[in-house]
Order: sequence, then structure tokens, then C-alpha cells
Amino acid sequence: MNSKTLEETVDCPVDDPRQEIAAASSILRPAARKKAGAPAAIASADLDQMMALHGYPDAVREIVQVERLLPLGLVNRLHALYPQHSRLKRTGGFLFQDQERYTGLKGFRAVVDTLKRNGIDIGFIPARELFVEVYRFLATRHTLNCIDWDDYENDSIYQLVIPQPGMIGDPAVVQAYTAAKTAAQRTDIVESYLHRTNPHDGNQHLNKPWFQNAEGGVEILEGSQHKYPQCQLVFDKTTQTCFSFCTYCFRHAQVRGGEDMFIQEDIRQIHDYLRLHTEVTDLLITGGDGGYMPVARLEQYLRPLLDDPALMHVRTVRLASRSLTFQPEMVLGPKYERMLELFDRCSDHGIQLTWMAHFSTPREVLNISTIAAIRRLQAHGVMVRSQSPMMNHISLFTDENGQVDVDRSAQNWIDLALVFASLKIGFHSMYCARPTGEHHYFTAPLAGVEKVFSKIYRSLSSINRPSRYISMTSSAGKISMIGTTEVNGEKLFALKFTEGRNMEWMDKVFLARYDEKQNTVDRLQPLEGQEFFYRDELRQIESALTDALKSV
Repeated sequence: MNSKTLEETVDCPVDDPRQEIAAASSILRPAARKKAGAPAAIASADLDQMMALHGYPDAVREIVQVERLLPLGLVNRLHALYPQHSRLKRTGGFLFQDQERYTGLKGFRAVVDTLKRNGIDIGFIPARELFVEVYRFLATRHTLNCIDWDDYENDSIYQLVIPQPGMIGDPAVVQAYTAAKTAAQRTDIVESYLHRTNPHDGNQHLNKPWFQNAEGGVEILEGSQHKYPQCQLVFDKTTQTCFSFCTYCFRHAQVRGGEDMFIQEDIRQIHDYLRLHTEVTDLLITGGDGGYMPVARLEQYLRPLLDDPALMHVRTVRLASRSLTFQPEMVLGPKYERMLELFDRCSDHGIQLTWMAHFSTPREVLNISTIAAIRRLQAHGVMVRSQSPMMNHISLFTDENGQVDVDRSAQNWIDLALVFASLKIGFHSMYCARPTGEHHYFTAPLAGVEKVFSKIYRSLSSINRPSRYISMTSSAGKISMIGTTEVNGEKLFALKFTEGRNMEWMDKVFLARYDEKQNTVDRLQPLEGQEFFYRDELRQIESALTDALKSV
């Protein structure tokens, strides 16, 4: 493809792309303008160079051109407004070229070796390898090349996928692992620590549904969860891995192959259960990563939803996937066209196909592959929405005194929300670190988180705000922090369910005593009495579910 051909086919709203840059730069915040300077305009030749750096084959370049996935006006606007986050005008080569995926201890060591050959020594290798052995490691070439290796210690994606010293919460375990003389000794330390990682927070095993089949037998859906009436989760056998592993993963039992994984083998079970539960409107395919499911397997889930009148109550199918962050090129190739055809059929039958991304930093979005993949999905009727985790060191930051840096943290999310607006991505919600894995590293006091979220919310126009207040997941449900208030001169948190084991709990706002240190909702103290209003009923529900699962 020559640059002239590309320039003729992309959508640029002005004759000279430099005019677009000037217009966009004029609305930058003064501080951002001072830091960013005046970014040079991106031309079609720059996009050609970027596609070459990314190793796009000719077929992918043609798709980008013909389907107009990288219009210059959009690319220039994003690069001009967010130069501090943008990777849209790379000029140097990528460090990682040897392989597509780097997996496990061997893959991590290959990453370290590549960095050393390029003069980068990240250090603390035993502590990092301990984390890899406990939680596993997987990173794609795309992910690693999105990291700014000139400033990696301050790079959010580096924190997202590369194990850090301090992540393992018990220094004695790190010391013992470091001092171990043999692989067998290290394995014993890892196996012992695995039992302390709380892989299934929120009593997730109580969410397994069951039904009585036509022969009168009872079937448990071993790879499904149905906690809230409208939404059923499916952990299909094909979605049990990811494109890259997040260091904060709250489903690490799935990706590391724990004995108590949720694995759905039989698709028929899902449809039989759905025919009996007409309250279900949303089917959420997750994992691991829902984007891993082959098109033939996904079609087996979706076709009955299109053809069977008894399943017409299922109106939305969600794919929970981080492939737009970790492997966006997957969406761009010719091999993905059969999947896009399936998405088209869903759209033509009135099924809302929603791609639930988990973006939490602008850096994940502002590269040519992710932008092109988003636009290609949207062109085939897919709604891209982001259910975004707020994690310390990645999208939540502390200052030199260990206090939550409200301004820096909020600005990350404000920028992200406005990037979403330009790309027509729905900002579904934000949620706090779940009490699993190395929770201590990724969490922050709720008081600080509330201040960050409040600044985000009041800084955005109503159409660009997250659709919910920031939420925390527990066995009881998803509880949102809607702000603070005062009663008789005492400062309090105001809380509200957005999902609950009893959905009527959502109707009530309840109050908790303000606490500067607590980082989980279950540890907050109610304003009145010893427990929150729902606790007695929650125990009854959990007990009934436990007894029922034992009896089937």
C-alpha cells in the first residue's frame, strides 16, 4: 500500500491535518500543553511506518485501509490531546520481536534476558519469580511493546503484567524462596503459599446453578454462575486462559489451573437452564478471557438464542475480554471475519452483543492496533464498554507520604473517560480491588478512593461519566459508595447495592462510619447496631445455598 492510497481513503475532516492538531491543541489543559508541547501531526506515512513496526501483514494493512479503521482526524485528535499517554507515533523499533507470547517462568526469563540485552536490568528477580510460580506469567509481544521501557518504573502496563517486588505480601516467604537451594525447596514454598491466596472471594462457589432435567435428574452447571437474576456467567472450557495475565487477577484459580475451577463443558446445559429461567436477559461469557472462544464454539452458544423462541428472553450477550489491551491484532486479521459475520447475525436478530473490556489507563487504548480493533468491532454492531478496575500502582496512585494522590489518580480516569468518548466506548463502571490474590498491593483506603471517584464524577459531563458509582464486590453483592454525609455532626459513608443476592436490598441507602484506613466494605462499621441491615438474611441465603449444593 502506498501512502497516497491510504491518504485518499482515510477520513480527515480538514484539508490539512495540521489544522486538526491546532484545533485539538487549543483545548488542552494549560498544564498538559506545557508538558506535551505541540505534538507533530500524524500523516498517512506515519501510519504506514507504525503498521510496519507492528509487523502488519499485507492483508491486515488492506483491511485497515478499506474499512477505514485509522482515520487521520481521529488519530491526530487523540495524539494531540493526550501526548503523555499516546503510542500513536512511535519511531523506534520494538524490543520484543522473537515470539508472540511469553509464558511461565521460561517466558518471564526470556523477557528479562531481552531487557538485559538492551541495557535494562529490572532487578529483584527471585521475588518476581516467586510471584510467577504462585500466580503464573503470560504476556504477549503487543503488551510488552506497549510498555515505555525508557520510563518503565512509572509505566502502568509494566505494573499490570510484570511481577513487582513487594507484591507477595509476606516478606518471610520471599526470603525463604530467595534462600532456597533447590527447585524442590522452592516448589514446597510455592505450594504452601498457594493455600493463602483466597482464589474464590465472595463465596463464588455458592453461585453455581442447577436444574432438574427431563429425566428427573438434577444437573449442576459446573462452569456457570447465576448470582443476580438478570445475568448468568459462563466459564467455557475454551476460555480458561488469557492473552496476558494481570498481576492483580481475581480469577487466578482459573488461569493457573486450580482444582476448583469453573469449567463449562456441555453447552446444552446452558440452554436447558435458560429455558427454565426466563428472568435471565444477559449471558456473560468470561474466563479467563471470553475472547479466547473459537467462533465455532461461540456459534453453538448463540445460534439457539437467535432461532429458539423459548430463548428469546436473552437479549444481551457479553464477552468479557482484555484482548483489546493484550492482543488487539486478533480482531484485525482475515481469520476474524467469520467471527464478525456471527456478530452481524446477532445484531440483525436484535441481540445486543457487548464487548466488556477492562481498560483502566489511556495507555492501553492509545496505540494503532487497539484503536483499529475497537472500530472494527463497532462496525459490526458490537458495543464496546469498559468495566474498569481501580488498582493501586496502575490506575490509582499514592504520594511520597503513602497517601492517595487524588489529583494524579483522578486525572488518569478523566483522560480515559474522554478517550472513551472519542472512540464511542461506553464507560460502564469502576470497581475496587477484590480481596483475593495480593490485595494489599493493589488496594487503597476507601476514604481515598471515594475522594478520587468524586473528583472524576464532577469533572466529567454527565454523558461521559461511569454509569455506576464505584463498587466493591462481596458475597452479598456489588455495593457502591455514593459519597459521604453527616448525621449529628459525624461523617459517614453513604452506600447502596447495585446488585445483591436479594435484589430488594438495592432499594435502600445505608450508612457506615467514616474510616480513613479500611479498604474493604465488609470491614466498615454500620452507623447503627452491630451489623448492616442485610447480614442476617445473607447468612440465611448462604446457608440455604450451601445445603442445596450438598444435596444435589
